[in-house]
Amino acid sequence: MSLNEVWEAASATPFTPLITKDSQFSVGFNLLLLALVTATLFGLNQSFLGIASLGLPAALAFGFGAVFMICAAGVYV
Repeated sequence: MSLNEVWEAASATPFTPLITKDSQFSVGFNLLLLALVTATLFGLNQSFLGIASLGLPAALAFGFGAVFMICAAGVYV
């Protein structure tokens, strides 16, 4: 199968994102709020177990929340 055939076959099934454009702001805001809460709880109890249970989820929630907020609000220069 050539690349052109793959390209033509892919046009029949367009990409639909998991999070729609209309709900990116609310998802991003909730992820940032979750990151704030879990980072605060991690700051109160800094242990090795807390890194896996609070620190890592807080970092992931902040990262994904920030990307969703940038996509929802846009970047204006």
